[in-house]
Amino acid sequence: MSVTMPEVAATRGQHAHAVADPLDGAAVRADFPVLNQPPVEGRPPLVFLDSAASSQKPAVVIDALTDYYTRYNANIHRGVYELSEIATERYEAARKTVARFINARSARECIFVRNTTEAINLVAQSWGRANLRPGDLIVGTVMEHHSNLVPWQLVAAATGARLAHVRMTADGRLDLDHFDVLMTEEPKLVALAHVSNSLGTVHPVKELIARAHAVGATTLIDGAQSVPHLQTDVRDLDCDFLAFSGHKMCGPMGASVLYGKKALLDAMPPFLGGGSMIRKVELDGSTWADVPAKFEAGTPAVGDAIALAVAVGYLDGLGMERVWAHEREVVDYALERLREVEDVMLFGPRTAEARSGVVSFAVGDIHPHDVAAILDEGNVAVRAGHHCTQPLMRALGVVATTRASFYVYNTLEDVDRLVDGLHRVNRVLGGKRSVAPSAARADEPCRAQWEQADGGAKVPAEVPDVG
Repeated sequence: MSVTMPEVAATRGQHAHAVADPLDGAAVRADFPVLNQPPVEGRPPLVFLDSAASSQKPAVVIDALTDYYTRYNANIHRGVYELSEIATERYEAARKTVARFINARSARECIFVRNTTEAINLVAQSWGRANLRPGDLIVGTVMEHHSNLVPWQLVAAATGARLAHVRMTADGRLDLDHFDVLMTEEPKLVALAHVSNSLGTVHPVKELIARAHAVGATTLIDGAQSVPHLQTDVRDLDCDFLAFSGHKMCGPMGASVLYGKKALLDAMPPFLGGGSMIRKVELDGSTWADVPAKFEAGTPAVGDAIALAVAVGYLDGLGMERVWAHEREVVDYALERLREVEDVMLFGPRTAEARSGVVSFAVGDIHPHDVAAILDEGNVAVRAGHHCTQPLMRALGVVATTRASFYVYNTLEDVDRLVDGLHRVNRVLGGKRSVAPSAARADEPCRAQWEQADGGAKVPAEVPDVG
């Protein structure tokens, strides 16, 4: 039996040779089935501006996932029959593809996990518990996603380590002077995002990693918002650990990656115990498999990992330099057009050069959930909430923002639809502000407050918050 990846994988979505430079967002959009569904009658086509939470998937990735389950679905590594051998070959080939994408020295430095949250928890529980002692300092930032805050709080409570966080400047960047002050305390670990998921701020991580290493610190970079958007070279960055999510970079939910320098991974104890991660098991003790198997206990998400490699190939076909340049164009236009909206407040750096495809904003005192709900009436999908960054929201003086995030399939026309929707927000809700003058700072949607004030109409459910 001979199984190959679907033929479509070699032909669909390879715009590096089919689309003129720069990237054509409308042409890329054609590769994404969700974005090409006929809208419900009476609604305009979907404008999807929530890729920072999870990107859409091109047909080539969906086809690869379907191909796995329909042609060679089997558990891996221990099966000697043909299906299992094919699945194992594809799974390990996917690891090599991911390693090349981030320029890791070895595929063994790439561990498949479910998501960035799991990757950071793996480092916190395995490296952290083995290396942190009472009084040791862990340095983070006020701009971190909860996934890069809570795991360190847990391990600090368990080990007696201390926590400190780099402050933020008024324009939504890290206070590098404060970072240097904290480095004088010789932290054991520095954990920070490459790109803020709430503000889109691109941090100078290569420089910060070098400063951290100069005082002996180990470094972990949250790459969930950077690896999908800009070319990432772990050897050039010299980070010790890098965590990133496949589902934010056109891959399926369920396959993400922890990169770690092999010497560190070799020295770390396992995170989870069970099958696959052992070398030998006795009743009174066990020995561990080599990395990466040591950190991949149990049955992995084989099909998801294989499809993630196809997503990596898709992005490679587009060209990461072109992906980044395209986002710069769209975000620059968005920053310009959003300033036309009455009472809009933009959060974060004012220029596209300093940020990724994320733009967070408020419209006067209108609650972000209400802004998002009215935009949805025009089939414009954005995220509203604290974006799993409650400390950052408090630093900004708000409890939530509305966030539009752009990716390879977005166009300038999508920005126009967003702005038109925000003008409608002002028309529909602007006159109601006197009822709830501080609604943007109250953790309850304005519409609920106004409906109660107007006679006790049904209060809508809270909008779930995702990072």
